[in-house]
Amino acid sequence: MHSDVELYDGHYGHIDADPQIAVRRETYDEDLGQSSWITVAEAREWFRLLELKPGSRALEVACGAGGMTCRMAVETGATCTGVDINTLGIEAARARARDQKLTNIVSFELIDAGQRLPFPDGSFDAIFCNDSINHFPGRADVLRDWHRLLKPGGRLLFTDPIVVTGQLTGDEMRDRSSIGYFLFTPLGHNERILAECGFSVLEVRDVTEAVATVSRKWRDARARHRDALSALEGPEGFDGVQRFLDSVRKLAGDRRLSRFMYLSSRT
Repeated sequence: MHSDVELYDGHYGHIDADPQIAVRRETYDEDLGQSSWITVAEAREWFRLLELKPGSRALEVACGAGGMTCRMAVETGATCTGVDINTLGIEAARARARDQKLTNIVSFELIDAGQRLPFPDGSFDAIFCNDSINHFPGRADVLRDWHRLLKPGGRLLFTDPIVVTGQLTGDEMRDRSSIGYFLFTPLGHNERILAECGFSVLEVRDVTEAVATVSRKWRDARARHRDALSALEGPEGFDGVQRFLDSVRKLAGDRRLSRFMYLSSRT
């Protein structure tokens, strides 16, 4: 995934560095190593909607450093698997599961989730993908594969933070997608493609405010730790991430790029 600004390798590669920990603590309600727009309070709501419980099997697609996958297992009792393409992210996720003594119910696999996933049909009761579906170019193929992996009646919940709800300039789109591949999606498209791929849409929720709030807090927290972060990322790397976060804040605040939660079930 080409990027002009290196966010993920820098984040996962220095996930236990003091300035990174300080920034996450100042940005989120709880530090789970996350690098997106989700808080633990929001995650708890998504776990509730997925109807997870002991005995359930859940898959988190694009799990990053695994904090949410581990929390999903702890809070619901479900057996959880996380997959991600980033080697540093999966290394951090496996270390987290070991440290929390969760390896009996949590596992992580290094996988390109934009491709067919190597699990049998009907493997999972729930699939969760937070703020990452926009990184996969073949959305219909991805959704059909998720449909294959779910048991009948199984639930899918994903958030898409790149739903176009206003006018955007070329420069704004470049700044917003500077950290890698992004698929900008028109309003209403996800509902249509979910139905085409065999899902029943249960709920669509506008959760754009989380993006505006988290991106502002993240940018401001990083600014307070500029010197320490610049030593880790380099001055140009630090400034690039700040430009990215400011773009996110502005476009979400203007409601020109919106974030929606989509809850559906396999029919």
